[in-house]
Amino acid sequence: MPVLEVRDLQKHFPVATGTLLRRKTGWVKAVESINFSIEAGETLGLIGESGCGKTTTAKLILLQERPTGGTIRFDGEDIGGLHGDGLMRYRRSVQVVFQDPFASLSPRMRVGDIIAEPLEIHTGMTRQQLQQRVAEVLELVGLSPDVAKLFPHEFSGGQRQRVAIARALATNTRLIILDEPVSALDVSIRAQIINQLEHLQDTLGVSYLFIGHDLATVAHISQRIAVMYLGHLVEIAESTELCAHPLHPYTQALLIAALPAHPDAKQERIAITGEIPSALAPPPGCRFHTRCPHAMPRCSVEAPVSKEVAPGHAVACHLF
Repeated sequence: MPVLEVRDLQKHFPVATGTLLRRKTGWVKAVESINFSIEAGETLGLIGESGCGKTTTAKLILLQERPTGGTIRFDGEDIGGLHGDGLMRYRRSVQVVFQDPFASLSPRMRVGDIIAEPLEIHTGMTRQQLQQRVAEVLELVGLSPDVAKLFPHEFSGGQRQRVAIARALATNTRLIILDEPVSALDVSIRAQIINQLEHLQDTLGVSYLFIGHDLATVAHISQRIAVMYLGHLVEIAESTELCAHPLHPYTQALLIAALPAHPDAKQERIAITGEIPSALAPPPGCRFHTRCPHAMPRCSVEAPVSKEVAPGHAVACHLF
């Protein structure tokens, strides 16, 4: 059974105009009928351009937003109906690490108190037990327990992100949403954080939803990758399969942009022009057809259905 299973998930935000008498004038379709699952100890990468719905998907899983339609199941249980003790158990099991570690850590709290705060909310640990658990998770992320008395501004960016990961692990978390956790860090530090995340996964068996826009980074850490464009999943496959045989034109463009070829190699460039359309007025048919170099008349009137073209490799494109 998957740890997390998402089926036909939708999120539409109403758009209203006016000051006193506000009228609803439309809907922003941020997420539109997406499907994926995450197994225990697996990393699923979710990539796409800014504004494609990646962070909205994360907020739906974290119950920061309520879905317009579809279901999210954790260990087979629909989280939409959780309340009371069940909701508290879910929040202990699912945590998040944000993009900017400086903004996500309170500058007025010591690191030990930051990590202990979720334990104080969700457990009945004594002060001594809290200190012991804080020391344990700090060591897990490669920091000395002595740093618990320091403030976030006394750390480098990479160290602050380790503190954020330690906080996410404190409650024996089973799934961590990693929302572009290395994009705000120096290139030299990114590999250290990625290696630390992989070590923690091997040690603890925790699952990750790794959100990013850099296919090279996502491909390095993920077992499977889902490609998102304007609220839709256009392709999903195992990481090695997706990088070796990208099928959707959008995936091909992301791959070429992220992984430069050998200088002497002759590699066809995928010409994608224009900006990503607005989710308030998405184009009809395939949402990518306005930028696709292979667009056909059919693409502008008929939305493609995701089809499995190889074991574990599905793509939503009329070319297939």
